Amino acid sequence: MEHGSFTDETKSTFSMADEDHTLANALRCTLNQDPRVTFCGYSIPHPSDNRVNIRVQTTGDPAREVLKDACQNLMVVCQHVRNTFDKAVLDFNLTKPKEKPVGDINIK
Repeated sequence: MEHGSFTDETKSTFSMADEDHTLANALRCTLNQDPRVTFCGYSIPHPSDNRVNIRVQTTGDPAREVLKDACQNLMVVCQHVRNTFDKAVLDFNLTKPKEKPVGDINIK
């Protein structure tokens, strides 16, 4: 849900249900790297409330569009991390020496 002004689209607060610090901090970090953002911060109204409020202020672009771009950028970063991790696991499994199963002992 967006809480903003109808006359100034550059400043808005977005309320996200069923979210916590994990998404909010990642979005805050991504948004603060965007040169169009003049301010970004988040708050959790109450510890027992699964809701996050993210405030975005921009240099001129609509805050809604800047937040949407940040979400897309964050998805790209997460996909890159996932692909890199999967490749590292595959490489590890292909290069590690095969171990004999326990109980397969050759006694002469």
